[in-house]
Amino acid sequence: MKKYFNLFDLTQKVDYKTEVLSGLTVALALVPEAVAFAMIAGLSPLTGLYAAFMMGLVTSVLGGRPGMISGATGAVAVVIVALAKSHGIEYVFATVVLAGIIQVSAGFLRLGKLIRLVPHPVIFGFVNGLAIIIFMSQLDQFKDPSGAWLTGHSLFVLLGLVLLTMFIIWGLPKVTKVIPASLAAILTIFGIVTFFAIDTKTVGDMASIQGGFPPFHIPEIPLTFETLKVIFPYAAIVAGVGLIESLLTLNIVDEITETRGRGNKEAIAQGIANMMSGVFSGMGGCAMIGQSLINVSNGARARLSGIVASVMLLIFVMFGSGLIEKVPMAALTGLMIMVSIGTFEWASFRTFKRMPNSDIFVMVMVTLVTVFLHNLALAVILGVIISALVFAWDNATRIRARKRIGDNGAKYYEMYGPLFFGSTAVFNSKFDVLNDPENVVIDFKESRVVDMSAIETLNKITERYHKVGKKVHLKHLSKDCRRLLQNADDIIDVNVIEDPTYKVVTDQV
Repeated sequence: MKKYFNLFDLTQKVDYKTEVLSGLTVALALVPEAVAFAMIAGLSPLTGLYAAFMMGLVTSVLGGRPGMISGATGAVAVVIVALAKSHGIEYVFATVVLAGIIQVSAGFLRLGKLIRLVPHPVIFGFVNGLAIIIFMSQLDQFKDPSGAWLTGHSLFVLLGLVLLTMFIIWGLPKVTKVIPASLAAILTIFGIVTFFAIDTKTVGDMASIQGGFPPFHIPEIPLTFETLKVIFPYAAIVAGVGLIESLLTLNIVDEITETRGRGNKEAIAQGIANMMSGVFSGMGGCAMIGQSLINVSNGARARLSGIVASVMLLIFVMFGSGLIEKVPMAALTGLMIMVSIGTFEWASFRTFKRMPNSDIFVMVMVTLVTVFLHNLALAVILGVIISALVFAWDNATRIRARKRIGDNGAKYYEMYGPLFFGSTAVFNSKFDVLNDPENVVIDFKESRVVDMSAIETLNKITERYHKVGKKVHLKHLSKDCRRLLQNADDIIDVNVIEDPTYKVVTDQV
């Protein structure tokens, strides 16, 4: 029988063996990633490793999504590289701390729920683009230090080890799940390379990971407004990118595990982790979709796996650098390629015939921006904006009016569809002010007045009828609609029982 215990979450059962082994696997995969991202930012490898340790530990303990892994990421590295070159590492540390403060503020303001506004095509595009980036980043392992592609014996050895790694990860779960397939693959490749003395790339060929405990260090920068002007734009972007990537990763893990994380709690945890990273000599970071998927695919569902991963990473740095630097890059490359294959939403291809063209365009656009610009936040924001515009355009044409003459001689306009800024022009075209009878009834029982543009349109249509001596009766409007109309007492028939209670989107108190 499996042994279970609770750790920091009394509602979550934890499989001790699965969590520990998965955490160890993630820690091994974190090492080259953290080193690579630090080098992208122009910083020392230890800066990335310290960030991975601090981000992973804090978010695993305090975060809103058990099983999700955070660390140093390429999204943050791309943002801070210019600052590192122009002002140095001390300004980077200060920027990370400020970014953390912004993220904590966003969490307390409950802005994490805004991630619900991200449409599914945007998530598809984001995930597909990220999968392509993960795959393309592994191609660098097939190049020599000069940037030329490997050939001959070196290429065949590396390719064979990578394919063997992928085969083990794919095939072992079909035989047994006693040990995570990814960990078994790494240990197998490590054993083969060591036993046969195979000459191939190792983690140590990238950079040395030897170091001590992350040193506490207050950023040494002038505490002036000029300094704030320098770091705030970078901090705001780091905070935004980090939250977007973390909350989208949270959504993806939610779908895989069929559970629900807490976005605002995760935002606060990400902020605290970045603040701690900045004062413990780290470059900052956010959630890592690749490592999170490794963890979840291994069966980890609780906080323990993330804690083990971050602690083991620190142990590698302090005591096991000599051994970890001998791990073949082929094993980690094969692991990350399998992660990219698992990350890609292959089902998105099957939806092409069923999805509207606008959704397909958004999905492809987000994928391309993610791949070619490596700017995940920009890709998501553009996708959301385009989706919102398409939604507004589609709804602008849905407003309809059924017209009839009542027994009392009044003309009835029974409206269908939302009245908002995009549909006001179509709404106005429905009325024949000059030829209508003296009494006109506009019934909104099957419609809804959405925003202030709609309110202004109602005011103007009533004024047009008033100028030619005719009276308009507006029926089935909510209380706030009646309050915002200029001549409400004269033009509205109030029906207390039938009138709706929805609210108009307005900036008025």
